[in-house]
Amino acid sequence: MKGIRLIPDDTKIPFMRFSRFGYLVSGILCAASIILFAVVGLNMGVDFKGGTVITIRTAQPADLDSLRSTINGLGLGAAELQEFGSPNDVLIRIGTQEGGEQAQQAAVNKIKQALGSEVDYRSVEVVGPKVSAELAEQGILAVVIALFLVLVYIWFRFEWQFALGAIASLMHDVTLTIGLFCLLGLEFNLSIIAAILTIIGYSLNDTVVIYDRIREFLRKYKSMPFADLMDFSINSVLPRTLMTSVSVLLALIALYIWGGEVIAGFTFTMIWGVIVGTYSSYFIATPVLLLLGTPREAQKAAEAKAQAAARP
Repeated sequence: MKGIRLIPDDTKIPFMRFSRFGYLVSGILCAASIILFAVVGLNMGVDFKGGTVITIRTAQPADLDSLRSTINGLGLGAAELQEFGSPNDVLIRIGTQEGGEQAQQAAVNKIKQALGSEVDYRSVEVVGPKVSAELAEQGILAVVIALFLVLVYIWFRFEWQFALGAIASLMHDVTLTIGLFCLLGLEFNLSIIAAILTIIGYSLNDTVVIYDRIREFLRKYKSMPFADLMDFSINSVLPRTLMTSVSVLLALIALYIWGGEVIAGFTFTMIWGVIVGTYSSYFIATPVLLLLGTPREAQKAAEAKAQAAARP
């Protein structure tokens, strides 16, 4: 394994020179994500909007048109049907029924009676409107608390400038992930919230590795220009961070291809999150730190100002 290298160990890529390009691309993508969220919105799953999801398996390849007409004739509202993996597996989704949990369960019984005993019922998930509202609030709260705790952790471990850079990077990752779901119309459910929290942890780990090297070099190379020091820091950890990202991506791609439909949404979100999380550590978190400066840079500026004032 010693000879395996994605990139050489002594790279000298001028990341800070490309930071303006990174700001431009990320700014456009984040703005587009916010517009998509406001105009199109998320395709909320049953976890957040309530309703019933039934997964069935038929003996022969399923006839979706026939199944759809049968279920729509039950007076339960418009039903959504789609293949769920193989042609024999079908996912049936119906909206929230008036009358609470009992009405939802009655709707499930109607569907079972209409489809008959030849259908194998793989899973039945019923979520009422009250529970779905609570789940939505708790999901948003979980993401907000995670971002706040990251802010506190980075602030205490490094400096407030580092904390703001890390938060900017994480908010960038979350915004782009939500924008992608709005664009593609993918179902947004509790497993996606779990994936977003995992993305926050992964992206933070990448950022902390770079920040730790920057802090080390700030003490070691006190006269090196700040932008050069940051480029040097990123290049010194680049082989390690890229190898980690590629290893994680290989595992996630395998899970997405062969893991089945149940975890497909989670693994797809994680694949996207690893890519944008790695990018944001290089082109968002570190350039923001360059803009804000560090106590060392502030001290050097104060000394230069004092020297200039002391000159006749």
